[in-house]
Amino acid sequence: MPSPLSADRPAAQPGPVDALISLARRLRGDVAAVRRDTQSAGCEPADLWQRALYDLALHQLTDLDTHLAQLRDGPASAAETAPAAPRRGSLLSRVGSAEWNLMSDEAVWSAEFHRILGRDPAAPALTLDEFPSLLLEEDRPKLTAMVTDCLVDSRPIDGEFRVVRPGGEVRTVHMMGEPVLGADGCTASMWAVLRDVSELRRSQRAVTETRDSLRRSGRRTRSGARLAVETQEAAPPPWCGVLRLPRQAAPTLDVAGLHLPAAGGPDIGTEWFDTVQLPGGDTLLTVGSLTGQSAGLEATTTMLLGAVRGMALAGTEPGRLLGLLGQLVGAGDHPVLAAAVCCRYRPATRTLTWAQAGPGGPVLVRGGAGRRLGGPGGPLLGSAPGAVHRPSETVLEPGDVLLLHTDPDAPVDALAARLARAGTAAEGAEAAAGPHTGEDAACVLVARVRP
Repeated sequence: MPSPLSADRPAAQPGPVDALISLARRLRGDVAAVRRDTQSAGCEPADLWQRALYDLALHQLTDLDTHLAQLRDGPASAAETAPAAPRRGSLLSRVGSAEWNLMSDEAVWSAEFHRILGRDPAAPALTLDEFPSLLLEEDRPKLTAMVTDCLVDSRPIDGEFRVVRPGGEVRTVHMMGEPVLGADGCTASMWAVLRDVSELRRSQRAVTETRDSLRRSGRRTRSGARLAVETQEAAPPPWCGVLRLPRQAAPTLDVAGLHLPAAGGPDIGTEWFDTVQLPGGDTLLTVGSLTGQSAGLEATTTMLLGAVRGMALAGTEPGRLLGLLGQLVGAGDHPVLAAAVCCRYRPATRTLTWAQAGPGGPVLVRGGAGRRLGGPGGPLLGSAPGAVHRPSETVLEPGDVLLLHTDPDAPVDALAARLARAGTAAEGAEAAAGPHTGEDAACVLVARVRP
């Protein structure tokens, strides 16, 4: 039931946000009940991985409750309506705001913005020139680039970096912001919100570690089948390829892709890359990674790739296409999750429209410098029925190189440097692949805009 409102104002009639709060709390109770049932399941890697995922879900649902209460009641009463939980144990609830006025060079920070950075709320707020001094040195160029894009090109800010608090404690923070335009249409100030995501990242690492433990255990039990697996990995999977319709005009993109088998043995996922030259000259580019029960993964991947091609030929746009794929994944008999990036390139306007499910958006290399294209993103396919994957657009230039990679942690700067030296898409794919020594398989897809 909704938390009581403060006594200094009348109770409001229940609204849609109250309904969402009740739903979030019921869901949290259901997850907690299932989590308790796993206590006696044992200490095998699979059991530990499952419980770690439950713990992460409970943390996120608790923070969703806090944010919904703040949305309903305002920042001042969020603390009153939040569930009774240790403040520092919250994954997302520590949120502060700030505004930098470019005309007067003044800065205004909320008290929570100061606290996240370990500063006294009574201390003066730092200007945009001073703010990067709080970051780890290697993260400062990233913040500078985001702020420059916001102030010069009016692009929204959305990124993570690490700050060093007094005493040497390092925290991971996520900042989102927007430019505020003046009457003349120029940027007058920048507004941003900051949240501490250190606990969230630690929880995710714990899940990854238990998943890796499960994978290593699984490889030991399947060691007798290693020779057969190596033979199968020697040939490119059938769901990695290029589809060009007959009697189409010359392609406007130079495209190449590679499948990178897992170095340490069989993994628990299936990766794909694909490109389709569409009627009218447009090109569809997609990469993805499927994770779930090993039985039937290849068949599911083949089914998804067929669905992608069919919907693309029917004119379905990337955002809508990923939404429909999510419904297909969720309707299967065996639970699976899929991360995917889907792009459509229109050569008439050199416009790239793209959407993503999960982390790891496209990387654009221009003039030897690379950056990951920002966008609204979207949840993993199969994780949220009815999820909306909102598309983003960017205009490409002749000579631009686009990289799609199923590894969201691939280093952008290193990849850009290697791609800048490549003369063709095939050379770029080889360069982007590099010496693949990871335990997970991966796919890379490189597209170079022809003059």
